[in-house]
Amino acid sequence: MHGCGNDYVYIDCTENRIENEEAAAIRLSDRHFGIGGDGMILIKKSDIADFEMAMFNADGSRGAMCGNGIRCVAKFVFDHKLTDKTSIAIESMGAIKYIDLEVENGKAIGAKVDMGKPNLKASDIPVLTENEKAVNEPISVDGKEYKMTCVSMGNPHAVIFIDKSPKKIELEKIGPKFENNPVFPDRTNTEFIKVIDRKNLEMRVWERGSGETLACGTGACASAVAAIINGYCDNEVTVHLLGGDLKISWSGNENESVFMTGPAVTVFEGEIQSEE
Repeated sequence: MHGCGNDYVYIDCTENRIENEEAAAIRLSDRHFGIGGDGMILIKKSDIADFEMAMFNADGSRGAMCGNGIRCVAKFVFDHKLTDKTSIAIESMGAIKYIDLEVENGKAIGAKVDMGKPNLKASDIPVLTENEKAVNEPISVDGKEYKMTCVSMGNPHAVIFIDKSPKKIELEKIGPKFENNPVFPDRTNTEFIKVIDRKNLEMRVWERGSGETLACGTGACASAVAAIINGYCDNEVTVHLLGGDLKISWSGNENESVFMTGPAVTVFEGEIQSEE
């Protein structure tokens, strides 16, 4: 399944379990010798929500949240009749997100997600800085100075505003240097953003553990938050990614939730055979 081209292998684990989840993520995400995807997402039962989402990056590392993925999980459980709810609560590493599905002809085609409050506290993200928040803060990467605004949407993001289209940057070269910069103790996702106007952003993303992806839901949310607090955009923002568009709304109040609306698409279904 994918949301704006951000694709994952989704596995129903409500009745079954996988022994070595990290290794399975690496094997199944491989685009040449596996199924292929930006990672793997397991759908499990939850004691505190309707379902639990366990998200793994392509390198086997665990991810705390995936905005595109959680929409697809909601679509999966509805389309496969694991629930008849169109408003679904999904847990991811203890945090619960609330999803309202858009349904057409008995199938979910998209969703609006309450992504929770953005966290701008530097020590929580985490990012090493002398300031309480890293807003429009300089960072030197590969001999060049950039201005970053750091936001956590359940995972760390460094939003970099640039003057040219993100399509023109050498992301394969610069992305890993941001991801592994020592100012980010847990590594970081990095969004390179051009402000089109007060309602539109162009975005390209380098995700920790996965590399470049066609879209990143939490990254789109973080980028909209960064654009709003820096005064570049209004409270309703369309983020244009390589794989499609996501609509983000946020009041500008750090105590209020960010809302994300976007598509959820099934590409194909099948059965996975054991290697034994």
